[in-house]
Amino acid sequence: MRCFVIVGLALFMVACTPKGEKTVPQKTRLTESVYASATVQPDSLYQVYAAVGGILEQNLVDEGDLVKKGTPLMQIVNNAPKLNTENAKLALQLARENYNGSSAVLKGLEDEIAAARLSFQNDSVNFFRQKRLWEQKIGSKVEFDNRKLAYELSRNNLNLLKSRYERTKNELRTQVQQAQNNYESSLINTKDFTVASTINGRVYALFKEPGEIVTTMEPLAAVGSDSVFIIEMLVDEVDIVKIAVGQKALITLDAYPSKVFTAKIAKIYPRKDERSQTFTIEANFVQPPKTLYPGLAGEANIVIAEKEGALTIPKTYVMEGNKVLTADGPVEVVLGLQNLDQVEVLEGIDEHTELLKPEE
Repeated sequence: MRCFVIVGLALFMVACTPKGEKTVPQKTRLTESVYASATVQPDSLYQVYAAVGGILEQNLVDEGDLVKKGTPLMQIVNNAPKLNTENAKLALQLARENYNGSSAVLKGLEDEIAAARLSFQNDSVNFFRQKRLWEQKIGSKVEFDNRKLAYELSRNNLNLLKSRYERTKNELRTQVQQAQNNYESSLINTKDFTVASTINGRVYALFKEPGEIVTTMEPLAAVGSDSVFIIEMLVDEVDIVKIAVGQKALITLDAYPSKVFTAKIAKIYPRKDERSQTFTIEANFVQPPKTLYPGLAGEANIVIAEKEGALTIPKTYVMEGNKVLTADGPVEVVLGLQNLDQVEVLEGIDEHTELLKPEE
């Protein structure tokens, strides 16, 4: 009877012993990172727009050409601005002639003032002569009043002509300045029909062919740096708070499948893309590949923390509620850093604790 009990107990213990995979925690270097999709783009890449509308007459460069700041990229034609420039030039010439030309408006006023001045001088002489006579009781009161009236009318007329002359002169000067401004503005509009590069770089794309309609709402070309490239990365919103400028990123590109490139986070854009629920960040290569093209795609792992001698276990051994399964049953643990496969254990077990893999 006792032997039966012992055998039964042994069978019970064997039946209760898990037959799954086992492991023990390992001390190793653990790196925690955030995954992001990556795309290579030229630095300072921008889309070229026209300041005016019209017809594309000619692309002055080809895709792939190197350009300097101010290099003409394309020529747009539109006859209306040219005609406006000619009209503005004619208006400026007329305003200048009216102001100081041989047939100037002021010349006529100057002649009127000269005549009024002579009339005033004559009436002045007559008035003061008659005044002296009147003071000596010579002559009539009516004659004196007439001389006085003529003198005052001549003086007022001369003053009015002088005021009119100054007012007209100011108006004509203003008209000349306005015509000058209109002409210069029309010249600027004419220059806008030649679209130029704003940076030193390379032409990466031309979007219009000669003869097509150009508007101010559609890009005509894409221009960017020919030597400096940046990495644009899309980070999920749940991870963006872990990212900081200066962090290291490990980049793999589809064009270089066997190589890993190091980069540094340079910029974090604060606006979230509502459609993809991601944030855009930029990084710079520490040592870029020899050949790069816009749009090269790849993946990035942004290192947010590193630790030597971390006590780690496979993630597959962690159950719900941050628990692990030991021979004595489930044990709750405190977790730290983690990557795709491993997780750090801070409290709850040590490197001698044997762990059982939970059933899925």
